[in-house]
Amino acid sequence: MDTPMPEPSFLKSAEGEDIAWINDGAAADAGEKCGFFWLGGFMSDMRGGKATALGHLAERRGRSAVRFDYSGHGASSGALAEGTIGKWLGEAEMIFREVAKGPRVLIGSSMGGWIALLLYRRLKQQAPEEAERIKGLVLLAPAADMTEELMWKEFPEAARKELMEKGRIEIPSQYGDEPYIITRALIEEGRNHLLLEEGLEVACPLRILQGDADTDVPWQHALKTYEALKGEDITFTLVKGADHRLSDPNSLMLLGETVESLCVRADARARTQAEAHRMN
Repeated sequence: MDTPMPEPSFLKSAEGEDIAWINDGAAADAGEKCGFFWLGGFMSDMRGGKATALGHLAERRGRSAVRFDYSGHGASSGALAEGTIGKWLGEAEMIFREVAKGPRVLIGSSMGGWIALLLYRRLKQQAPEEAERIKGLVLLAPAADMTEELMWKEFPEAARKELMEKGRIEIPSQYGDEPYIITRALIEEGRNHLLLEEGLEVACPLRILQGDADTDVPWQHALKTYEALKGEDITFTLVKGADHRLSDPNSLMLLGETVESLCVRADARARTQAEAHRMN
């Protein structure tokens, strides 16, 4: 029998939203072993299959796994239609800095992959000591610049016109009855956070996992993200037959192996540095 997920705790965001979060495994502020930090996708929540699988892995490995819901998602307060990339980025930063202590591997799915990159960039620029805690990034079907590249540029002219005139459009979702709500504010504010053209220097290991049957974030877009990233340890893995969810057993196994390997590496490096410090 699966262990039930604990009831969430809440933090108040700068905009006054109650942001729900939970921690699996070791204490969130333990800081001894490298832990996980999960960033979900657009219109998803922290009770999804990949986040839950990582929570179970953290419990088995004695690690902390922090996950949360953006405002307008899951157990957090707020309306989805009032959300923007900048707002959700701020919430991710708050949970990372106030809850997910110690060394962490960031795992971002779809939109969460974009926000993971934005969080890394922001911390590198504004709080380098916090950025140092990021020991790796694992991006699942990363939807970098999605508001521009995967939404606005892909919308037919009639949809663009309706969006500009009415302020929102609804797009059917293949994952549930609720449609995707796309607002003019989401598109326009998203332009403040584009990174594919400028690129991003990443000092820690980064792994992209992408299904070749993904119709929401095509593998060509994920490859464009890969090409925009600069660093010495960046890999791109294309999974045959996997769709956008990457939730089939083989994909979940690959995800767990990838995340755990980065944490093991971070733990080993920390032990080496501690030993060198003791010898000096």
